[in-house]
Amino acid sequence: MIAHMRFSLAGRNALVTGSRTGLGKAMALGLAEAGANVMVHGSKPDGLEPVADAVRGAGVKAGHVVADLAEEGAPERLIEATLAEFGSIDILINNAGIVRRAPAVDYSMNDWRDVLGIHVDAVFRLSQLAGKHMIARGGGKIINIASLLSFQGGILVPAYAAAKGAVAQLTKALANEWASRGVNVNAIAPGYFETDLTAALYKDPVRSRQILERIPAGRWGRPEDIAGLAVFLASNASDYMHGSIVAIDGGWLAR
Repeated sequence: MIAHMRFSLAGRNALVTGSRTGLGKAMALGLAEAGANVMVHGSKPDGLEPVADAVRGAGVKAGHVVADLAEEGAPERLIEATLAEFGSIDILINNAGIVRRAPAVDYSMNDWRDVLGIHVDAVFRLSQLAGKHMIARGGGKIINIASLLSFQGGILVPAYAAAKGAVAQLTKALANEWASRGVNVNAIAPGYFETDLTAALYKDPVRSRQILERIPAGRWGRPEDIAGLAVFLASNASDYMHGSIVAIDGGWLAR
């Protein structure tokens, strides 16, 4: 196979959760530019159609679905919508997420359950449903979005840190079971990117400066920085990668 063709996603069908904005939107557009049809997802409709239009602008098919992954049955609706639109799911990116910040001694159990529900329960159920479909078809790619807090503890985000640690371990557990069935399960661990989820940090001049001082690249990540890695993990170029947690952090973990 010609080298660059190993990165082509032509004819493949993808579901990217949390792709209305930020990293999810960037990954959805990256997959589309590589040739994949993309189902765009958000917990609310605002902004979904423009992302779907941008996907179509790359010359591929697009659909969009609204579902709150905190609600029972939402993963099933996402999978069903993608299968109805495209007929198959070749790529699943579990990106949707929330953050609730508070000192651990004051952290509410409601916040704890909300964060783990979306980052762990929904990720497992979506992976389970998509994985069953992929195994039956002989292959597929599942990409989970982990975090630097899959490796570190963070500050004021105990539920998020616990959830992202679980995402990393779930990635490895599913890879162990499904690698021999042709399904690649890997994870991307983003560092500090400018998104809605991190606005409280990069808009705080003191905290933002502290973070920048630790990043060898000297800047926060931009959403488009993650697109190439997502395409790689979704393509044939990563066929021998299973259970990897790939950091994309401007050098943070190397510091």
